[in-house]
Amino acid sequence: MDAFAGSPLGWLCVGVTVLFGVTVLYMTKRNLVEKADVLVWRLLPALLGLLCVATLGTGRGLVVFCTSCLISCVYLGGRALLPVGDKAVLITGSDTGIGHALAKYLDNLGFMVFAGVLNKDGPGAEKLRRTCSQRLSLLQLDITNATQVKEAYLKVSEKVQNTGLWGVVNNAGILGFPADGELLPMSMYRQCMEVNFFGAVEVSKTFLPLLRKSQGRLVNVSSMAGGIPLPRYAAYGASKAALSMFSGVMRQELSKWGIKVAAIHPSGFRTGIEGTSSLWDKQIKELMENLPAHTRQDYGEDYLLGLKSYFLHMPAYCNADLSPVLNAVLHALLAKRPHGLYTPGKGAYMSLCIFCYFPLWFYDFVIGKMMTTESVPRALRTSESESKNL
Repeated sequence: MDAFAGSPLGWLCVGVTVLFGVTVLYMTKRNLVEKADVLVWRLLPALLGLLCVATLGTGRGLVVFCTSCLISCVYLGGRALLPVGDKAVLITGSDTGIGHALAKYLDNLGFMVFAGVLNKDGPGAEKLRRTCSQRLSLLQLDITNATQVKEAYLKVSEKVQNTGLWGVVNNAGILGFPADGELLPMSMYRQCMEVNFFGAVEVSKTFLPLLRKSQGRLVNVSSMAGGIPLPRYAAYGASKAALSMFSGVMRQELSKWGIKVAAIHPSGFRTGIEGTSSLWDKQIKELMENLPAHTRQDYGEDYLLGLKSYFLHMPAYCNADLSPVLNAVLHALLAKRPHGLYTPGKGAYMSLCIFCYFPLWFYDFVIGKMMTTESVPRALRTSESESKNL
């Protein structure tokens, strides 16, 4: 300890630590960083570094000190958020679910929110009028309608004028009818692509001039099904995978303009996207009427009814708390160094890791166990019965 006290490098380390701590406190006041994070990731590593200098000697202790500070700086640099200020954000699909909750969340934080809704006179829009501040503006916005997208652009650009639009959150989407890919009509594939992909592309391309003005953020709400293959999500997953790939390409291309792009891959959350029982009855009826006779015979009507029962019970296994998704979108909008991909929710990141780093047979086995249903196509039940008889 005496050797440390008399060492010039030791005292230099002390001086740097003090300066470091003062800087941290200054940054805390200017950024939306939790004080606990500052203590753990800035001050504590610095103090541990000093302790290492005292116990390991000046040379090795200084290396540990610098390394710990570097790690904490990188970590906190990614968590530090920009001030909200007068930032304006457009959100599509704000009638219900994630878009509705996000509009209220960002409005409460002080953003100027443009909430695009499919029905400006619907209950979701009315609830936003009643519960949000006067900063929030409702826009009639069917993202598959090019005229409505253009009109929304003119209204937003008139309000933000020279400051530009800070963020666009492409949230609007549909689930369709989750069933085996062979059973889904081509109209379902086209509808999912039209809303989940082409609509988001249309909105992004239309509003990019306003994002360039502010060097803002483009955030695309994809899905866990957009990053990994999931049974019975062929139409939905394909459209979300297209959106995720679009996000990745735009992240690369728009970086030269100072625009940051992020994709959100939530796992199962209770948003109401699965629809109602009456809607499912209608879709199953249409599905059965349009299936070829041999396909209908092989699968059987009871198989489709089993799928309906399974998916109508899925919300019970989904998280009703949307805060992980809202926090991910907020980080994508305000972080100095936002991530290119966010995986909020239980199992989203783990499933992606298994798909990327494990053999495909292992991934298929795991997902098969997770997504299994009691329903089995009629032809397979017949084959199994014949095999047992033999």
